[in-house]
Amino acid sequence: MILVTGATGTIGGEVVRQLAARGEKVRALTRDPDGARLPDGVEAVRGPYGDPDALEGALAGVTAVFLLRPPGPDEGHDAVTVEAARAAGVRRLVKLSAIATGDRESGPSGRWHVEGERAVRESGAEWTVLRPSSFASNTLSWAPALRAGEPVPNMTGDGASGVIDPRDIAAVAVRALLDGRHAGRTYTLTGPEAISVPEQAAVLASVLGRPVPTRDLSADETRGFLRTAWGFDGPRAESVLAGVTYVRRGGNEVVTEDVPEVLGRPARTYRAWAVDNKAAFSAS
Repeated sequence: MILVTGATGTIGGEVVRQLAARGEKVRALTRDPDGARLPDGVEAVRGPYGDPDALEGALAGVTAVFLLRPPGPDEGHDAVTVEAARAAGVRRLVKLSAIATGDRESGPSGRWHVEGERAVRESGAEWTVLRPSSFASNTLSWAPALRAGEPVPNMTGDGASGVIDPRDIAAVAVRALLDGRHAGRTYTLTGPEAISVPEQAAVLASVLGRPVPTRDLSADETRGFLRTAWGFDGPRAESVLAGVTYVRRGGNEVVTEDVPEVLGRPARTYRAWAVDNKAAFSAS
């Protein structure tokens, strides 16, 4: 039995789908089991991430856990989950972290997963840490602006990232959950190229057959956008702004071969992701 936390989100949901498609026994931890759309045969259990009471039942009979907590500062939830897994006799842990974890230049967000990674490595179980770059699916947030005929906001200038298809992140996670040969590894997961927001917009425009204009945001405009459009409070907005500045300066222009190494095939391109998700950008 494999427990997947964050089981209804972008990555966790795809991990659940891929495991279920392989015929694996899967248990999904979610705040709303009744509203969760899960594949047939997947067992849903109620509970927030890092809740000891929920975890005790969710971990019964589990051999491997995919650890995915909501983005933001670490409040000890990873350590709680790891300790509960240890007490339940779980043999394998796979943690979703983030690129640039531990890099002081990336700002406060570079510390969000440091303690969680440490907890996993010191758990006594087989462990794998996944540090993905920017998700291709992040550009789904552009859809409202495009439908309104407005340019999409560009917070990172010409700074490029190794944008990765979430399906590839999930596929690596599945391999690590099922195969002990990935134990003790920290994988930095990227797509096959470093690509900026304007370059992503150009690719998307060619896929959609219509312009996808961008508008560069200053630091003050980015701060306001994070607060109004994303609902981030002051401290969280400042943390994200520091990360945005890091990308703008080229800090995230990283491409690795970790996805091909694990999956035995090239990582998907942003164009491939855009083609597969073209309908999401169509006018409603």
